[in-house]
Amino acid sequence: MRPYIIALRRFGFFALAATLALPLLARGDERAAVGGNHTAPIGQGGMVVAQEALAARVGADILQKGGNAIDAAVAVGFALAVTFPRAGNIGGGGFMVIHLADGTDTTIDYRETAPAGIHAKSFLDETGNADPGKSRDSALAIGVPGTVAGLALAEQKYGSGKFTLAELIAPAIALARDGVTITEDAAAALVNRRLARWPASAKIFQKSDGVALGRGDRLMQAELADSLQAIARDGPRAFYQGPIAEKIAAAVSSAGGVMTVDDLRNYQAMERAPVRGSYRGYDVISMAPPSSGGVGLIEMLNILEGYDLGAIAQSDEAKAMHLLVEAMKRAYADRTLFLGDPERVQNPVALLTSKAYAAGWRAGIDPIHATAAADIRAGGTVQPEGRNTTHFSVIDRFGNAVANTYTLNFNFGVGLVAEGTGILLNNELDDFAAKPYVPNAFGLLGAEANEPGPGKRPLSSMTPAILLKDGKPFLITGSPGGSRIITTVLQIIVNVIDRGMDMAAAVAAPRIHDQWMPDQVYAEPDVPEAVIAALQAVGDKVVAQPPFTSANSIMITPQGFVGAADPRSRDALAVGF
Repeated sequence: MRPYIIALRRFGFFALAATLALPLLARGDERAAVGGNHTAPIGQGGMVVAQEALAARVGADILQKGGNAIDAAVAVGFALAVTFPRAGNIGGGGFMVIHLADGTDTTIDYRETAPAGIHAKSFLDETGNADPGKSRDSALAIGVPGTVAGLALAEQKYGSGKFTLAELIAPAIALARDGVTITEDAAAALVNRRLARWPASAKIFQKSDGVALGRGDRLMQAELADSLQAIARDGPRAFYQGPIAEKIAAAVSSAGGVMTVDDLRNYQAMERAPVRGSYRGYDVISMAPPSSGGVGLIEMLNILEGYDLGAIAQSDEAKAMHLLVEAMKRAYADRTLFLGDPERVQNPVALLTSKAYAAGWRAGIDPIHATAAADIRAGGTVQPEGRNTTHFSVIDRFGNAVANTYTLNFNFGVGLVAEGTGILLNNELDDFAAKPYVPNAFGLLGAEANEPGPGKRPLSSMTPAILLKDGKPFLITGSPGGSRIITTVLQIIVNVIDRGMDMAAAVAAPRIHDQWMPDQVYAEPDVPEAVIAALQAVGDKVVAQPPFTSANSIMITPQGFVGAADPRSRDALAVGF
């Protein structure tokens, strides 16, 4: 079957469902269709859906050449470091969820770690209060990057063997060396004070007059190409030892941070067992701590499983939304108290993801009144009293599937490029609880379980997820969006399974979010006014907020693979053949 592309781009916030006949693109074997709710079966060859089109095509090319989903995911991960620098990275970290055709489910944890010099008081001021400047804007916020180690580990253990790591990095090297054209979406992101404040970053992402690169300009990244070339030649040790590591440590130290070459040399990506659940006959596979995503997702699904949500939504959409909000509040309260780095704290995963525990929470939900956040106590008792990340999904013709979410935290992380490397560095340590019950940049609270400490991995909301039906992939999904990631993935699943939406409609539908604290519901602009009024009537405070998630997803149907690139991201693309 000849390859073609479904590109789902944003017009306003959402687009009407449409099936549009469009002319062929530059390559005669590609077709495009535009419209937020439009998609079609792609066949059985393979599919990649990513937030940036060039990287998606890189992954699809690997699949066409006989690679498996892991090969393609690794190639996409390195390519996005070049083409989507606000979140794609080799200077950050993330999680990969893998389902193999032989039935194996596993995950790769390549979350950043705190340098040895970080301690419980690192992000406090002289009076003992949390100092957001330290945890978000300073070099103290930079965690030891995990992406290179994580992608290399995934390829080593689960790649097809048809490609070397160097061959999978080669497209990224070429894109960095030859340059990529700045799109309108990328140009808007590059107007960023974080980049402007660091000379090593400004010389790459700004013109000589200090103005950010604009639409149509060429982003050239020769130093990043050199760094990628070194990794291609010598493997991950080229990143964690030797000149690159020395330059990263020197850049962080010069900017006031505490990372050392020893911190880099000691970094380890880890394979972990996934967290598992079930929802209406589907198996849910997601990321265990240090991600809170899988636990929170399964906890919310377990609560909702006790309702006939599809029938409720058909007769009373506002009531269905109310139930979603109530489930969200309870899962986020538990997230706050219990979850942290599994190497340092006991995470009660079995309890939080059990059906019985969810039943206890469900019993306290009032169908006509909102539960105040102050009345929810983590642990299942109700008493009377970067934000920027990116997600891509991959499936191959063999039945292997990958859901990968990785991040720099904020757009462009802390904004610092390590001089001489081209590598943008994260500000991921803001995901620690700088002080118990003080919100981070996304408004999330944390307790002692997530306090900063040497070598610790900060708790994450990233929720790459794969749903299986009868042991075979059915849905591959995930999203960026900070604290809103978990509820975004929840709503994709509910939209497909309970509401019977097709993949594109499920991705494009307007979303809501509640994270327990602050005590308010966030609603995207296209949430119907009647639903907002009904939520307010039961006692919720509703706050309008523009969308900043991007749930790039794949559904596997009897007719073939169906991909939906989120219309909230103008440069997102689904590529299949």
